Amino acid sequence: MTEVLLKELINSDINWIIANSYQKELSSETVLIQEGKTVDSLYILLEGTLTVTIYQSDDNPLNRAFAAFDNSVNSGREIARLSRGEVVGEIPFVNTRPTVTTIKALEKSLVMSISQEKLATKLQQDAGFASRFYRAIAIMFLDRIQNMIRQFGRRNIIQTKSLRDMLFVLAELHDSDIDWMIACGVPQKIPANQVVIHETSPVDALYIILSGRMSLCVSDDERNPLVRAFAAIEGNEIIGREIARLSKGEIVGETPFIDGRLPSTTVKAIEDSIVLSISRHQLALKLQQDVGFSSRFYKVISILMSNRLQEIMSRIGYRRRVYSQGLSLDKNAEYEDELNISVLDKMALAGKRFDWMIERMSIA
Repeated sequence: MTEVLLKELINSDINWIIANSYQKELSSETVLIQEGKTVDSLYILLEGTLTVTIYQSDDNPLNRAFAAFDNSVNSGREIARLSRGEVVGEIPFVNTRPTVTTIKALEKSLVMSISQEKLATKLQQDAGFASRFYRAIAIMFLDRIQNMIRQFGRRNIIQTKSLRDMLFVLAELHDSDIDWMIACGVPQKIPANQVVIHETSPVDALYIILSGRMSLCVSDDERNPLVRAFAAIEGNEIIGREIARLSKGEIVGETPFIDGRLPSTTVKAIEDSIVLSISRHQLALKLQQDVGFSSRFYKVISILMSNRLQEIMSRIGYRRRVYSQGLSLDKNAEYEDELNISVLDKMALAGKRFDWMIERMSIA
């Protein structure tokens, strides 16, 4: 993971970063990013080690039981250590949610700091830089997701929300991008019980679910005690278990377009469904030839990866939604899956765009 940024960026990108950043020394135990606080810079670790911790509430008996499985004794649990070359503080560029982790120096460290304002301006003005930057960030998120799953068990894979994936996509893409997707995509009917994507097998297309429902499954056995606890509570089998149900508007098959790795889950229709299939070859060619589209596409993928990583980490932190614990909704409270009010207008527009897509393809 430490080489991702250098591999994806070109020399002029790196020169710009160097020219527009400054070095910052951190003493041991210095908090660089605080959970729930605004982050105003992107940081690249040059020397030393950073720790990533996630809050674990101890005011709930169930939370304390989960913590006991892993011998945790305090409310801050270390979930990762970052070494030279790692990037942190990227969340504000792809996600409106506050960060769910605290990052601090384990030892004397040195970071390169780039202001959020400068980087945001560069991303807006330079489509080529944006494409390479967002692709690198998407790869980093995917690496972190897979590392978290290996460390804590695949039970923590995000269970996505209906329509939310596509709303984020349509909110970021241009009308011309959507026209291209409709023109090049092929609506396909998927009968119930047909497998669309096989775990660890090549994927031939990006799929957008237009109607119906699909199941996201993993096939391997998990022995992590936290995994067994969740499985027992939710009454699910561990072997060959379903970890999520996907419905209208959600996206599958995006992993190969990040860095070519094979999918880690199986996707199967659980009822007759319709998908918009965009061939891997056509999409790869479009990404290569249209730098503007590429920058927006990889930003979208980064957003989706960020959302999934944030929710996995929240789950690992044993933090169930407030309203699922029997507490009343409060307009002054911020809930874990609540959309930031600043993006609600975009989401409304995206919803209309999705309906327009369905209408144009004559799919009820």
